[in-house]
Amino acid sequence: MNHSVPTWTLEDVQKHLQYAVDLELWTIPFYMAAMYSIEDRSHPSFQLIQTVVYQEMLHLQLAANVANAYGTELAIRPPAYIGDKIPHLNFRIDHPDPRLEFHPSSAEIGPLDLARVNSMCLIEYPKWAGHHRPELRPNITEYGSIGEFYRAVQLGMTERAADLRGRRQQVDEFGRFYANMDRLTVDLDGEAGLAQALRLIQAITNQGEGEMRGERDIPTMFQNTADDAHAQHAHFGKFRRVREAVLGAHPPRTYSGVAHPPPGSPGARAQEILVRDFGALCTLLQALFYGRDPAEFGPRMTKVGAAIFSCWQNGAIPRFS
Repeated sequence: MNHSVPTWTLEDVQKHLQYAVDLELWTIPFYMAAMYSIEDRSHPSFQLIQTVVYQEMLHLQLAANVANAYGTELAIRPPAYIGDKIPHLNFRIDHPDPRLEFHPSSAEIGPLDLARVNSMCLIEYPKWAGHHRPELRPNITEYGSIGEFYRAVQLGMTERAADLRGRRQQVDEFGRFYANMDRLTVDLDGEAGLAQALRLIQAITNQGEGEMRGERDIPTMFQNTADDAHAQHAHFGKFRRVREAVLGAHPPRTYSGVAHPPPGSPGARAQEILVRDFGALCTLLQALFYGRDPAEFGPRMTKVGAAIFSCWQNGAIPRFS
């Protein structure tokens, strides 16, 4: 194998796979909060965001499976939503800077508006032909785009293929939705397992960024075969459509809310319930990714969705921690 210089240690790879889990988990509340702020659930924007949310849950599972295959001691923590900070992505170091196109943006939880949908587009911003080979410095924690981040992860994984062990704690909650993928887990060791692990990372990037600025379809292998009416379109392309709706003459009507409702008010109580339910979901995910019974996953996700909607109904911006 032709290793690049500098060579990553196993610890470097494990740290980056934890970063991948952090990033995929971060997107789920951010997208769900914007989605549930839409008053009309039959609106195309609601439907498009919902398909992305489902795939982000898949991406979290895939990233965790790869991390477990490399022996990563995963930590599932409620994310923070502050300012314009998206975990491990720093668009300032990309070239060209995608923020010039998607401005303004915000990484704070809020209703579906231009700032939120611009952030969605930035998160899924696709790779382009001029992207350089990622610098594999062991201390690097930020990348110019999600495409560059995952290319670095794949290079690090490849260098440490000998450390990969299949049949560690693997999870498959979504296989029935992807009939064209032979597996969503890693069950082989070394080079053979690496091919499986790289395929899982490719599923994440193809579904998210798409190819060539999101203008091409997702390869058939990675398309949802069960319940996505827009299965061939990547997240970036879907969010571009949502952005067009937000900027259009008749944008989707959304609920509004305040970040700090009066103590004891219905909004404050709704936030407390959401913090509790999302914390319980994170605890469940931690157990799930260590081989525990996944039976409560679906009901717990449903409770979180209901709690997000309750916040908007009661005039409060959803809170997750």
